[in-house]
Amino acid sequence: MSTAKKEYKRITVKSLVEMKNRGEKISMLTAYDYTMATIVDSAGIDVILVGDSASNVMAGHETTLPITLDQMIYHAASVVRAIKRSLVVVDLPFGSYQSDPKEALRSAIRIMKESGGHAVKLEGGKEIKESVKRILQAGIPVMGHLGLTPQSIYKFGTYTVRAKEEEEAEKLKSDALMLEKIGCFAVVLEKVPAKLAREVAASLTIPIIGIGAGNGVDGQVLVMHDMLGMTYEFQPRFLRRYLNLYDEMSGAFKNYISDVKSGDFPSEEEQY
Repeated sequence: MSTAKKEYKRITVKSLVEMKNRGEKISMLTAYDYTMATIVDSAGIDVILVGDSASNVMAGHETTLPITLDQMIYHAASVVRAIKRSLVVVDLPFGSYQSDPKEALRSAIRIMKESGGHAVKLEGGKEIKESVKRILQAGIPVMGHLGLTPQSIYKFGTYTVRAKEEEEAEKLKSDALMLEKIGCFAVVLEKVPAKLAREVAASLTIPIIGIGAGNGVDGQVLVMHDMLGMTYEFQPRFLRRYLNLYDEMSGAFKNYISDVKSGDFPSEEEQY
Protein backbone atom coordinates (compact mmCIF):
# COMPACT_ATOMS: atom_id res chain seq x y z
CA MET A 1 0.00 0.00 0.00
CA SER A 2 1.48 3.33 -1.09
CA THR A 3 1.56 6.20 1.39
CA ALA A 4 2.49 8.80 -1.24
CA LYS A 5 0.56 12.00 -0.72
CA LYS A 6 -1.56 13.25 -3.62
CA GLU A 7 -2.19 16.96 -4.06
CA TYR A 8 -5.88 17.84 -4.24
CA LYS A 9 -7.27 21.19 -5.34
CA ARG A 10 -10.53 20.28 -3.60
CA ILE A 11 -11.18 17.47 -1.17
CA THR A 12 -14.27 15.37 -1.87
CA VAL A 13 -15.74 12.25 -0.30
CA LYS A 14 -14.02 10.31 -3.10
CA SER A 15 -10.69 11.87 -2.11
CA LEU A 16 -11.02 10.44 1.40
CA VAL A 17 -11.58 6.90 0.12
CA GLU A 18 -8.56 7.30 -2.14
CA MET A 19 -6.49 8.40 0.86
CA LYS A 20 -7.51 5.32 2.80
CA ASN A 21 -6.65 3.06 -0.13
CA ARG A 22 -3.19 4.65 -0.36
CA GLY A 23 -2.60 4.51 3.38
CA GLU A 24 -2.51 8.29 3.65
CA LYS A 25 -3.91 9.51 6.97
CA ILE A 26 -6.81 11.98 6.89
CA SER A 27 -6.57 15.20 8.92
CA MET A 28 -9.75 16.73 10.34
CA LEU A 29 -10.41 19.67 12.68
CA THR A 30 -13.44 21.61 13.81
CA ALA A 31 -14.10 25.24 12.87
CA TYR A 32 -17.09 27.46 13.51
CA ASP A 33 -16.31 30.88 12.00
CA TYR A 34 -14.89 32.50 8.87
CA THR A 35 -11.56 33.72 10.24
CA MET A 36 -10.47 30.47 11.85
CA ALA A 37 -11.74 28.41 8.93
CA THR A 38 -9.64 30.52 6.55
CA ILE A 39 -6.50 29.70 8.53
CA VAL A 40 -7.30 25.99 8.89
CA ASP A 41 -8.17 25.60 5.21
CA SER A 42 -5.05 27.44 4.02
CA ALA A 43 -2.91 25.21 6.25
CA GLY A 44 -4.07 22.23 4.20
CA ILE A 45 -6.51 20.39 6.47
CA ASP A 46 -8.45 17.69 4.64
CA VAL A 47 -11.79 17.93 6.43
CA ILE A 48 -13.37 20.70 8.48
CA LEU A 49 -16.11 19.60 10.84
CA VAL A 50 -18.61 22.26 11.80
CA GLY A 51 -19.35 20.38 14.98
CA ASP A 52 -22.20 20.71 17.42
CA SER A 53 -19.30 21.21 19.85
CA ALA A 54 -19.96 24.85 18.97
CA SER A 55 -22.56 24.51 21.70
CA ASN A 56 -19.70 24.12 24.19
CA VAL A 57 -16.79 26.17 22.89
CA MET A 58 -18.69 29.00 21.20
CA ALA A 59 -21.85 29.30 23.33
CA GLY A 60 -20.68 28.01 26.71
CA HIS A 61 -23.24 25.24 27.17
CA GLU A 62 -22.37 22.21 29.26
CA THR A 63 -23.45 19.77 26.53
CA THR A 64 -24.00 19.75 22.77
CA LEU A 65 -27.76 19.37 23.16
CA PRO A 66 -28.91 23.03 23.24
CA ILE A 67 -27.55 24.14 19.86
CA THR A 68 -30.27 24.55 17.22
CA LEU A 69 -30.42 23.79 13.53
CA ASP A 70 -30.53 27.53 12.73
CA GLN A 71 -27.38 28.07 14.79
CA MET A 72 -25.58 25.18 13.08
CA ILE A 73 -26.50 26.65 9.69
CA TYR A 74 -25.12 30.04 10.76
CA HIS A 75 -21.79 28.55 11.82
CA ALA A 76 -21.57 26.31 8.75
CA ALA A 77 -22.28 29.15 6.33
CA SER A 78 -19.55 31.23 7.99
CA VAL A 79 -17.07 28.39 7.52
CA VAL A 80 -18.05 27.57 3.94
CA ARG A 81 -17.41 31.17 2.86
CA ALA A 82 -13.78 30.70 3.88
CA ILE A 83 -13.10 27.39 2.16
CA LYS A 84 -11.05 26.82 -0.97
CA ARG A 85 -9.86 23.23 -0.47
CA SER A 86 -11.29 21.40 2.54
CA LEU A 87 -14.35 19.17 2.65
CA VAL A 88 -16.88 20.74 5.04
CA VAL A 89 -18.96 18.32 7.12
CA VAL A 90 -21.77 19.71 9.27
CA ASP A 91 -23.26 18.06 12.35
CA LEU A 92 -27.00 17.60 12.44
CA PRO A 93 -27.89 18.83 15.94
CA PHE A 94 -29.80 16.92 18.59
CA GLY A 95 -33.51 16.68 17.84
CA SER A 96 -33.22 17.32 14.12
CA TYR A 97 -33.07 13.69 12.91
CA GLN A 98 -33.52 11.07 15.63
CA SER A 99 -37.27 10.45 15.64
CA ASP A 100 -38.49 11.07 12.10
CA PRO A 101 -36.67 10.25 8.83
CA LYS A 102 -38.68 12.94 7.04
CA GLU A 103 -37.58 15.53 9.60
CA ALA A 104 -34.00 14.26 9.23
CA LEU A 105 -34.16 14.83 5.48
CA ARG A 106 -35.63 18.30 5.91
CA SER A 107 -32.86 19.19 8.35
CA ALA A 108 -30.12 17.90 6.05
CA ILE A 109 -31.57 19.72 3.05
CA ARG A 110 -31.66 22.98 5.01
CA ILE A 111 -28.00 22.59 5.95
CA MET A 112 -26.95 21.85 2.38
CA LYS A 113 -29.04 24.64 0.81
CA GLU A 114 -28.59 27.37 3.41
CA SER A 115 -24.98 26.81 4.47
CA GLY A 116 -23.38 25.35 1.34
CA GLY A 117 -21.86 22.53 3.36
CA HIS A 118 -20.63 19.44 1.55
CA ALA A 119 -21.91 16.67 3.85
CA VAL A 120 -23.68 16.04 7.15
CA LYS A 121 -22.77 13.94 10.18
CA LEU A 122 -25.21 11.98 12.38
CA GLU A 123 -24.63 10.18 15.67
CA GLY A 124 -25.85 6.63 16.09
CA GLY A 125 -26.20 3.20 14.51
CA LYS A 126 -29.19 1.04 13.61
CA GLU A 127 -31.55 3.25 15.60
CA ILE A 128 -31.09 6.05 13.03
CA LYS A 129 -30.74 3.80 9.97
CA GLU A 130 -33.92 5.03 8.28
CA SER A 131 -32.95 8.68 8.77
CA VAL A 132 -29.53 8.05 7.25
CA LYS A 133 -31.03 6.16 4.31
CA ARG A 134 -33.54 8.94 3.61
CA ILE A 135 -30.78 11.57 3.56
CA LEU A 136 -28.54 9.43 1.35
CA GLN A 137 -31.39 8.81 -1.10
CA ALA A 138 -31.59 12.57 -1.58
CA GLY A 139 -27.96 12.60 -2.74
CA ILE A 140 -26.54 14.14 0.44
CA PRO A 141 -23.25 12.59 1.66
CA VAL A 142 -23.41 11.27 5.23
CA MET A 143 -20.64 10.69 7.77
CA GLY A 144 -21.52 8.40 10.66
CA HIS A 145 -20.48 8.73 14.30
CA LEU A 146 -20.23 5.80 16.74
CA GLY A 147 -18.74 5.07 20.14
CA LEU A 148 -19.13 7.98 22.53
CA THR A 149 -22.01 9.97 21.08
CA PRO A 150 -22.22 13.27 23.01
CA GLN A 151 -25.84 13.90 22.01
CA SER A 152 -26.73 10.82 24.08
CA ILE A 153 -24.85 11.97 27.18
CA TYR A 154 -27.91 11.77 29.43
CA LYS A 155 -28.53 8.19 28.29
CA PHE A 156 -24.97 7.08 29.10
CA GLY A 157 -24.53 9.46 32.04
CA THR A 158 -20.80 9.85 31.46
CA TYR A 159 -18.19 10.72 28.83
CA THR A 160 -16.18 7.58 29.61
CA VAL A 161 -14.71 5.23 27.00
CA ARG A 162 -17.36 3.24 25.14
CA ALA A 163 -17.49 -0.34 23.81
CA LYS A 164 -15.07 -1.85 26.32
CA GLU A 165 -17.46 -4.75 26.93
CA GLU A 166 -17.96 -7.42 24.27
CA GLU A 167 -21.68 -6.82 23.73
CA GLU A 168 -21.28 -3.11 23.06
CA ALA A 169 -18.18 -3.72 20.93
CA GLU A 170 -20.07 -6.19 18.74
CA LYS A 171 -22.90 -3.69 18.33
CA LEU A 172 -20.43 -1.00 17.31
CA LYS A 173 -18.87 -3.27 14.69
CA SER A 174 -22.32 -4.20 13.39
CA ASP A 175 -23.40 -0.56 13.25
CA ALA A 176 -20.22 0.48 11.44
CA LEU A 177 -20.73 -2.21 8.81
CA MET A 178 -24.38 -1.19 8.44
CA LEU A 179 -23.43 2.47 7.93
CA GLU A 180 -20.98 1.45 5.22
CA LYS A 181 -23.50 -0.81 3.49
CA ILE A 182 -26.23 1.82 3.28
CA GLY A 183 -23.80 4.36 1.81
CA CYS A 184 -22.03 6.50 4.42
CA PHE A 185 -18.69 7.77 3.10
CA ALA A 186 -16.88 7.71 6.48
CA VAL A 187 -17.43 7.07 10.18
CA VAL A 188 -16.08 8.86 13.25
CA LEU A 189 -15.22 6.63 16.22
CA GLU A 190 -15.04 8.53 19.51
CA LYS A 191 -13.42 7.26 22.73
CA VAL A 192 -13.30 3.55 22.01
CA PRO A 193 -10.46 1.07 22.67
CA ALA A 194 -7.67 1.36 20.10
CA LYS A 195 -7.76 -2.37 19.34
CA LEU A 196 -11.46 -2.24 18.48
CA ALA A 197 -11.05 0.89 16.35
CA ARG A 198 -8.19 -0.72 14.41
CA GLU A 199 -10.33 -3.80 13.78
CA VAL A 200 -13.21 -1.69 12.47
CA ALA A 201 -10.91 0.35 10.20
CA ALA A 202 -9.40 -2.82 8.76
CA SER A 203 -12.78 -4.40 8.08
CA LEU A 204 -14.39 -1.45 6.28
CA THR A 205 -13.57 0.08 2.91
CA ILE A 206 -14.67 3.57 3.98
CA PRO A 207 -12.41 5.78 6.15
CA ILE A 208 -12.61 5.59 9.93
CA ILE A 209 -11.75 8.88 11.66
CA GLY A 210 -10.77 8.61 15.29
CA ILE A 211 -10.94 10.87 18.32
CA GLY A 212 -9.61 9.01 21.30
CA ALA A 213 -9.58 5.82 19.22
CA GLY A 214 -5.87 5.18 18.81
CA ASN A 215 -3.63 5.34 15.74
CA GLY A 216 -4.89 2.29 13.88
CA VAL A 217 -7.63 4.24 12.13
CA ASP A 218 -7.55 6.18 8.85
CA GLY A 219 -7.46 9.70 10.25
CA GLN A 220 -7.86 11.89 13.30
CA VAL A 221 -10.15 14.71 14.39
CA LEU A 222 -9.81 17.17 17.27
CA VAL A 223 -11.73 20.21 18.41
CA MET A 224 -9.70 23.22 17.31
CA HIS A 225 -10.06 25.10 20.59
CA ASP A 226 -8.74 22.08 22.49
CA MET A 227 -5.66 21.43 20.37
CA LEU A 228 -4.78 25.14 20.40
CA GLY A 229 -4.88 25.21 24.20
CA MET A 230 -7.75 27.68 24.46
CA THR A 231 -9.91 25.36 26.59
CA TYR A 232 -7.42 24.86 29.39
CA GLU A 233 -9.73 22.91 31.74
CA PHE A 234 -10.38 20.08 29.23
CA GLN A 235 -7.56 17.52 29.46
CA PRO A 236 -8.52 14.06 28.17
CA ARG A 237 -5.81 11.51 27.46
CA PHE A 238 -6.34 11.66 23.68
CA LEU A 239 -5.77 15.42 23.41
CA ARG A 240 -2.41 16.76 22.23
CA ARG A 241 -2.07 20.53 22.68
CA TYR A 242 -0.07 22.12 19.88
CA LEU A 243 -0.18 25.60 21.42
CA ASN A 244 -1.03 27.20 24.75
CA LEU A 245 -3.16 30.03 23.41
CA TYR A 246 -5.01 30.59 26.67
CA ASP A 247 -1.86 31.92 28.34
CA GLU A 248 -0.56 33.67 25.22
CA MET A 249 -3.84 35.45 24.53
CA SER A 250 -4.34 36.34 28.18
CA GLY A 251 -0.86 37.88 28.22
CA ALA A 252 -1.57 39.90 25.08
CA PHE A 253 -4.84 41.22 26.53
CA LYS A 254 -3.10 42.24 29.77
CA ASN A 255 -0.37 44.05 27.82
CA TYR A 256 -3.01 45.91 25.81
CA ILE A 257 -4.86 46.94 28.96
CA SER A 258 -1.63 48.15 30.52
CA ASP A 259 -0.66 50.16 27.43
CA VAL A 260 -4.08 51.80 27.25
CA LYS A 261 -4.11 52.64 30.95
CA SER A 262 -0.61 54.13 30.82
CA GLY A 263 -1.26 56.12 27.66
CA ASP A 264 1.48 54.24 25.80
CA PHE A 265 -1.03 53.14 23.16
CA PRO A 266 -1.46 54.65 20.65
CA SER A 267 2.01 56.08 20.07
CA GLU A 268 2.83 58.94 17.71
CA GLU A 269 3.42 56.44 14.91
CA GLU A 270 -0.03 54.93 15.50
CA GLN A 271 -1.93 58.18 15.09
CA TYR A 272 -3.16 60.11 12.01
